[in-house]
Amino acid sequence: MITDCGAFTIVVDAIDAGKRLDVLIAARLSHHSRSFIAHLIADGRIQVQGRIMKPGYRAKSGDRVEGIIPPPEPPTFSPEPIPIDILFEDEALIVINKQPGLVVHPSPGHGSGTLVNALLYHCPTLGSIGGKIRPGIVHRLDKDTSGVLVVAKNDAAHHDLAGQFKSRKVQKHYLALVHGPVKADSGTMAFSIGRHPVDRKKMSTRSRKARGAETRWKVKERFDGATLLDLDLKTGRTHQIRVHCAAIGHPVVGDAVYGGGRRLELSGKGKSALKAARQMLHAQCLQFTHPADDRPMSFEAPLPADMAELIEALRNQVKQNFT
Repeated sequence: MITDCGAFTIVVDAIDAGKRLDVLIAARLSHHSRSFIAHLIADGRIQVQGRIMKPGYRAKSGDRVEGIIPPPEPPTFSPEPIPIDILFEDEALIVINKQPGLVVHPSPGHGSGTLVNALLYHCPTLGSIGGKIRPGIVHRLDKDTSGVLVVAKNDAAHHDLAGQFKSRKVQKHYLALVHGPVKADSGTMAFSIGRHPVDRKKMSTRSRKARGAETRWKVKERFDGATLLDLDLKTGRTHQIRVHCAAIGHPVVGDAVYGGGRRLELSGKGKSALKAARQMLHAQCLQFTHPADDRPMSFEAPLPADMAELIEALRNQVKQNFT
């Protein structure tokens, strides 16, 4: 029996011959992700016939694979008692409703006060899963984006969920309040996205090294000077919705990076301007299959108070203009 840590030996049989070394070992050591195993192979901690091989080495029948799985490293970042809104939790995963303003994982300038710090407090064993900087994290939401986010609680779940995201099996639905009247009722934004050619902190549809990105949308509600969109992400590029909406001339309300400084101006009776302290973008629904038994999982997060209040103010403005 192969345990979670310590020395192990695998003799490759005819059935596994031809498989990548990292894939073969990850299948035998089901509690560890392929990327974690690949890292150990590259470090020389796992060898074939006493020789260091690459993770992509194709195993041969009779190969003797020996290695050592090191004990989990302590988390780099400290647990912090930050409140989190848990929608669901079991032994494999946690689904949360992330509040706006909360950074998902530590980064330069955000070494504390992140969702990872909160999760390490809630689930101390998380520190050994998926890397020291992003333990358990398989996808993320921007700091000022709210909504549903799933976190893995063990390596097997991390590997499975990461595979679902990579193969685009996860369904992600967002609500975005955007500037201006969107005339069509639905459509698809399929502009490729990459790093901005000048500002490396931003993404752009004019990048020299852009990757394909697809966002399907439909109008959910129209207001005076704004439109509420229901968006279905088919890919998961950084800042995808924000960049795509800005590219079609309807940036997300409150987006300080891609909004071009636009304010939500209301016309008609009671003419005024409404302010948004952050981008009005919410991950409303997330659907995937459970990594342990493949049962369908679907979660929805209610709108946060600031976005709900702004939408209600827009609805009231529309009513006033018709009275």
